[in-house]
Amino acid sequence: MEGTRGGARNGMRARIAVAAARIMAEEGIDDFALAKRKAARRLGAPDSEALPGNEEIEAALREYLALYQADEHPERTAELRRVALEAMRAFERFHPYLTGPVLAGLAGPYAEVDLQLFPESTKEVELHLLDLGIDYEASDERRYTGDRARAVAVISLNWQGTPLRLAVFDPRDERSALKTSLAGRVAPRAGIAEVTALVQAGPGAQKE
Repeated sequence: MEGTRGGARNGMRARIAVAAARIMAEEGIDDFALAKRKAARRLGAPDSEALPGNEEIEAALREYLALYQADEHPERTAELRRVALEAMRAFERFHPYLTGPVLAGLAGPYAEVDLQLFPESTKEVELHLLDLGIDYEASDERRYTGDRARAVAVISLNWQGTPLRLAVFDPRDERSALKTSLAGRVAPRAGIAEVTALVQAGPGAQKE
């Protein structure tokens, strides 16, 4: 009996992963936790034990994109990386890194470009944006560095028609492990040289 229940949970877990991947690909949601909760509700699975991990959803998302968006997705990713690289060059003095779905090659149709910056102060970034004549909105969001959670400034703006989010960290955090959650994995990131190589490699290139 226990084996039957375990098999059912595993089956539902796989179904939620596939449904969450479809939601992310088709609805432009980049938040794994939100996508899996929406998928679970649609499938009538409130049992939190059945929820898949982010790695399972990411694998399902890669399969979905390769199967159903084989042509447009690599082109979209390449274009978003070109936009990201231009933005990184504009913020080069703040030690920018690309992270998130655009770097991972999982960007949906409404994806934002996520950059991490490490200036001496948030005010420096805001003054730079004023010099560039760019409107922006600032808020505080929770981020995780090493074994600590902290609030960091996140600056949202429009960069050449693409939503751009700048997470502004302390310079000392540049050498720290920045994670998706306290218990989560380290979030991959890439500097200007790595992103340049991805752009030059063309559509379909993946970060090693």
